[in-house]
This record gives sequence, structure tokens and C-alpha cells, in this order.
Amino acid sequence: MAGTLYLVATPIGNLGDLSPRAAETLAQADFIAAEDTRVTVKLLNHLGLKKPMVSYHRHNTAPRGQEITDRLLAGEVCALVTDAGTPAISDPGEDLVAQCAQLDIPVVAIPGPCALVNALAVSGLPTGRFTFEGFLAMNKKNRRAHLDSLRRETRTMVFHEAPHKLPATLADLAEAFGPQRRVALCRELTKLHEEVRRTTLGQAADYYRDNPPKGEFVLVVEGAPEEAPQGHTLEEGMALAAQLQAQGLSTRDAVKEAAAVCGLSRKALYDRVIAARSEDEP
Repeated sequence: MAGTLYLVATPIGNLGDLSPRAAETLAQADFIAAEDTRVTVKLLNHLGLKKPMVSYHRHNTAPRGQEITDRLLAGEVCALVTDAGTPAISDPGEDLVAQCAQLDIPVVAIPGPCALVNALAVSGLPTGRFTFEGFLAMNKKNRRAHLDSLRRETRTMVFHEAPHKLPATLADLAEAFGPQRRVALCRELTKLHEEVRRTTLGQAADYYRDNPPKGEFVLVVEGAPEEAPQGHTLEEGMALAAQLQAQGLSTRDAVKEAAAVCGLSRKALYDRVIAARSEDEP
């Protein structure tokens, strides 16, 4: 019987955020797959644990993934951890989870710290619908192409960014979305120097051009305003109402739906439909 892969969320700064369940899972695992064993050993030392570890990172996903799944199929239990946060989210762990899914190896998430969720929660921007874009490309052309594809994105957007790339990224964001677009810059979340700066992209670009940023950032960017529906002619509305009536809707219901779709006055469209019907009658 196959073992289980546990995805164990680890602190993004404050060790007090590690849950008792996460600590228990690490203690019971046969081995730990870690992004960087040198980072994970500090966490294990904090917990008073000694565990066999293997490294699993973006440069060895193929060979090490095979090794880990072989051990899981043999019945061992593995805890996968990243340096900070939730494994498999914008992380090579997604490849290992996909391999396990193909092999019917059970995968269990042990919830906990996640920088993107924390940043979104404190941003002050809409949280009902959002899109996580991860890290933008270092190449300027690719980065701008990515942002161009998001120009009409109405959902709140969340990005990760390193301090040395932040000024260039903010400049590109302001150019792509406009300097007045709102942004929350969440720095060093859960750490000693945690900071949330709520401003606009233009003001943020100006500030960090003159003040070198320090620490890891999560950027929460306001989405584009909803575009008003394109206006349609009454003739187009009448044609749609006729199609809906042919599908079995009553005249009133067909006009109601056609008016909503076409952005037309329900009364005006209804009057035209009735007038046209009168003209057609002998």
C-alpha cells in the first residue's frame, strides 16, 4: 500500500505560526523533502526533531521526484516543505503532486501560512475574486508581455517580488495599468519589520526609485474597472428577442432577457417588438 505525501505549510517568518498538526506531521514522517535542507534543519532544530531529509527544488524535480515517488509507493510517508509558506503553490512541489496524482499516491495538505492569502486579507482591496500571478519574469520584454495580457483584468491581482526587482516591476506596472491604480505593498509579512503600504502604482514607483527596498514583497494590485456593456441597436435586440421566442420564451420574458444582454431599455424594445408584430399582421 502506498504511503502518503503531506504538504506541510511552514512559517513565512514567525516560527509561532507553525501549527501543532504541522509539527506532528513532521515528527511522524519517514522522511522530509525540503526545498533547501539548510533552511529546514533550522525549523527541525526549533522543534527538537531529527529526520532524514532529501532536497527537492526546481533544478532536480525529475530525478528526485522519481526517487520520492518510488519511496512513497514502497509505503513510506513523506512531508514536503518549502523554505517558507505552502508547498506546491508557485513552487516546484506542484510537479511532485502531479506525479503522485498520476500514480494514485494519496496527497494531504496540512494548512498553514501562505503569504499571498495574508497579503490579500490586509490589502484593503476587493478579495471576492482575485488572480495569483506569482513572480514576474526577469526579462523586461517577457515581463511587459505578461502585464499587457492583464490590462483588462478586473479581478484583484497578487504578485510576489524580490527587493532588487521591485523598482523596475513597479515602473512597468504603472505603465501597464496607469499610475493611479491602487496597490498594497506587503513587506516582510509576519516578520519583525512587517509593513503594509497602501498607495498608488505611480506613488509607489516614485518612492522606491529613491528608497532602496528591503525584504520580500507581495504586491496586491487593484483590478481594472468593469467595462460598460457595449450598446446594441434596437434591431439587434429585436433579432435576439425573436430567437428567444423561437426557443419557447414568452414575448415578455424574451424581451426582458434580450434587453439585459444588449443593454437596451426593456420598454423601448418591447414597444418595437409589439409594433413590428402589428405591422406584420394583415
